[in-house]
Amino acid sequence: MIVVVDGDTPHLRDRIEEIRANADAVLVADPRWDSAQRLAIDKLVTEDVPNDVAWATLTSGTSGSARVVLRTATSWEASFDSVAELLGAEPSDRIILPAPPASSMTLFSLAHAAAGGPKAALGLRAQGELFHGTPHHLRSVLDDGAPPSLRAALVGGSTLDPMLRTRAEALGIRVVHYYGAAELSFIAVDTGDGLSPFPTVDIEVRNGEVWVRSGFIASGYLGADGPMRRDGEWATVGDDGEIQQGLLRVTGRSDGAILTASATVVPTDVETELRAIGGVRDAVVFGVPHPRIGAIVAAFVEVEPGQDPDVPTEARRRLAPAQRPRRWHYGEIPRTPSGKPAREAVLRLALNDHDR
Repeated sequence: MIVVVDGDTPHLRDRIEEIRANADAVLVADPRWDSAQRLAIDKLVTEDVPNDVAWATLTSGTSGSARVVLRTATSWEASFDSVAELLGAEPSDRIILPAPPASSMTLFSLAHAAAGGPKAALGLRAQGELFHGTPHHLRSVLDDGAPPSLRAALVGGSTLDPMLRTRAEALGIRVVHYYGAAELSFIAVDTGDGLSPFPTVDIEVRNGEVWVRSGFIASGYLGADGPMRRDGEWATVGDDGEIQQGLLRVTGRSDGAILTASATVVPTDVETELRAIGGVRDAVVFGVPHPRIGAIVAAFVEVEPGQDPDVPTEARRRLAPAQRPRRWHYGEIPRTPSGKPAREAVLRLALNDHDR
């Protein structure tokens, strides 16, 4: 059975270990869920699950409806040694976990801690030698003044700005960026030279779609199906990519491409260039439907406090004509509980802003 435990429960780590000691599966609830969402989850977890399920994570990705991902204990345990080696983790280390315990990345590290890995230090302002969070969280840690003890950061959930890596490394923090998914766990890892397969992971690109074979793949979903599809030992969540000189380049989800006039624009390509502009904190690129050309490329930009960059002018210099956003929106980017940009919320804000 699945036991739901609130993310703000006192002694959360002890409670998780108690649940697992009883051979039950853990799902951590986010206190910020509204009553309707909590009710839906409480009803969903009454369904029967396979006996080997140990962990359940609620995922909405960055768009679409929420779903519960089920996984066995071994599907995470199989990667613990590789993660520890990549981070250079010592038994006495603490790992800063800024995302809520309800997020799959934080729950993974809590599971690792319970198995003898680095001790979990919850919260953005926690102290520790290691870090596991999104690029947004890493930037916030650096902005607040990184703990002097911090020496390595495991960063996933979205694209890593090269300047953010440089900034962290200048402080003596080694950055290990990874590409993964809640359903597939770790897929590829980048220590500075590009994304290569995570240890023991096989990657194929089939018709532009990334497929993975590993021991880390989730068992499936509770309730409605999600994007994961299987082909024997292989699985995909529909991300687009290509392999060049042995390195993986992820271009986004297949349904995220923007068809504008006669061109296809990949949002992640544009976002990478916008994030490289001085004074830009983060950017989300999306398509706005247009009756004649299919869609207009639009961007929602979050700038660094106290900065006022001329983003459109710099974008014209960096981007091909088809890639240049024709509509600009500025403000604080809404995020999922794990710190990823909440793309559907961004789109709603942008459309509301345009309608005013």
